[in-house]
Amino acid sequence: MRFLIAAIITLPFLSCAPAPPARPAHQSEASPATAVAPVPTAPQASASAPHFITRQISGITFEGVTFDSRNHRLVVVDQPNGPGSQFADATAAANSRGGIAAVNAGFFTPEGTALGLVLSSGKISGAWNTASSLGSGVWFESPSGNLGIARREKLGRASASSMHELIQAGPLLIENGQPIFGLEATKTSARIFILWDGGTRWWIGRASPCTLSNLGQALANGSPAGWKIRQALNLDGGRSADLFVSASVSGGPFVTRPLWNRPVRNFLVLVAR
Repeated sequence: MRFLIAAIITLPFLSCAPAPPARPAHQSEASPATAVAPVPTAPQASASAPHFITRQISGITFEGVTFDSRNHRLVVVDQPNGPGSQFADATAAANSRGGIAAVNAGFFTPEGTALGLVLSSGKISGAWNTASSLGSGVWFESPSGNLGIARREKLGRASASSMHELIQAGPLLIENGQPIFGLEATKTSARIFILWDGGTRWWIGRASPCTLSNLGQALANGSPAGWKIRQALNLDGGRSADLFVSASVSGGPFVTRPLWNRPVRNFLVLVAR
């Protein structure tokens, strides 16, 4: 088995907190969850198998796994007793669920409390974050099994709390196919994020150290997954950045984790349906 280890030393995530995006305009917290239903895309003959991809766009190196939500899904692996209390890294978290890939997920406070709402198999931890740009977006799996990414005001607190799986993070990098303006443009850090085409195609992975502004622009210029991005959500990065891809994934195995990686609160793990 071949592993690649990238040593990246960055500032703690709290120093990377971006300014709230200037657009699109926020919507009411009371907006119905039906507004974030999957967007119809061109029909596909069959669901493709997960594939590990490495690609350079605008000087940024992207490493991640593309998958189809018709045959794979993401689950949240949370640690109620705090960062590192059960799993040392994404590899251990993935192995605990029979997962084929994993990344670290949501932000957390210095005390280890989830910074935003988290749902794992319907179990709630953390609290709805209405103040910080680090909670301005939400990845979720609905009770019916549909995956999505939405702005927190569009999804709303009540709908969010009813989801089966959920991570509140941010900021959004791409929304409705358009780049978000006003992203932080001075702090360079490794990035972990998730992409969605609005239908059934997804990508999870990391980017080499860059600013949020540069990351958003790179994603607007090209997609590491090879398809047009409709929604892109930033997750916790920097010293928390951790990507595991198993040998069962085409193009794998692959592991990248900073030498001075910090224990994290939760992970997103890719599993078969």
